[in-house]
Amino acid sequence: MSEIVYLTKEGYDNLKKEIEHLQKVQRPAISAQIAEARDKGDLSENAEYDAAKEAQGLLEAKIAKLNDMFAKARVIDESKLDISKVNLLSKVKVKNLNANREMEYMIVSEKEADMKLGKISSKSAIGSGLMGKAKGDIVEISVPAGIVKLEIISISL
Repeated sequence: MSEIVYLTKEGYDNLKKEIEHLQKVQRPAISAQIAEARDKGDLSENAEYDAAKEAQGLLEAKIAKLNDMFAKARVIDESKLDISKVNLLSKVKVKNLNANREMEYMIVSEKEADMKLGKISSKSAIGSGLMGKAKGDIVEISVPAGIVKLEIISISL
């Protein structure tokens, strides 16, 4: 069975826009490049044609992957989320007990993860370590730099 992809409304809309852009802008542009390269003559020695065909193949693979993700996508209804435990879309304030620093993360799907914005994937080491935990819990998570010890200070939406 295929895995459901949970997205925020914003993430769902962004995915839809990305697919539309690839199909309506990128695909015609690559088709034009192929036609232009084809017009230049002998295809067996035409590097432009080969490059354009390769780009077309990569684009079509990306479109197929995103369409598959879109078909599996489900928008999360924030009104039905339990904020007593860390879930997708939870904003979690934690204290790093190793470094004595507070940090805040939003737990999102892999597609929406953006560390610069404090959005971490639920499948990342820290994200998966926090999932299902409650306020006051202390969690030890194995990360590439070692073991990080986090205390959950608050959970919100």
